[in-house]
Amino acid sequence: MSSNSGSAGGAAGRIGIGLELDATHLKILEVLRENGRVSVSALAERVGISRANAYTRFEALRADGVIRRFTAEIDHQRAGLGIVALIFVTVRQQMWRQFRAQLAQMPEVEYCAITTGQHDAMIQVRMADVAEVHAMVTERLANIPAVKATETVFILDEVLRRPYVLPSDRERERGRGTSRRPGSAPSPEPEQGQGQGQGQGLPLGKMRFVGAAEGRAALRDES
Repeated sequence: MSSNSGSAGGAAGRIGIGLELDATHLKILEVLRENGRVSVSALAERVGISRANAYTRFEALRADGVIRRFTAEIDHQRAGLGIVALIFVTVRQQMWRQFRAQLAQMPEVEYCAITTGQHDAMIQVRMADVAEVHAMVTERLANIPAVKATETVFILDEVLRRPYVLPSDRERERGRGTSRRPGSAPSPEPEQGQGQGQGQGLPLGKMRFVGAAEGRAALRDES
């Protein structure tokens, strides 16, 4: 295996044996996050290294599996999939293998993760309308023997979606916090309840979200 010299930014490790990421690797990933089709010359200029170094590091990231693939990001509304739903699934514990196999045959499933908490898995689907989501839950998921129960939540607004996050993102944000102008006051903390349906500047149409414990207590009082 060939080694990567990493002349700019410190040692970069060896290809295929667990590439050790340094600040230059992270900067390359930051640039690729903005534009995955950037040329090697433009990448080198943005990062501040030579073209040869940029090419070597880029190939090392691919060979080591840090960069897994390149793909396109689409506008789901334009593609006719404007409804997004999260389906929380309780799985019969002896039937995980069947659950995974059945899920792999559902092309409308965009994402699935095994979770802790009340449910066992979370599925994200994109559909043309609410009726399609309902049909999937009641006709397809409900007929899988491995599925014990489901709970569906519709997404009203996808506020933030990043291609990926990096350790350097937090470090850069910390740097901004320490570079505040002398004498300037930090931003005030929002009052309790603000941003959850009370006060001004609400991002979700002045909706009020009730905590689980509070909601359960209210239900007990009403009963």
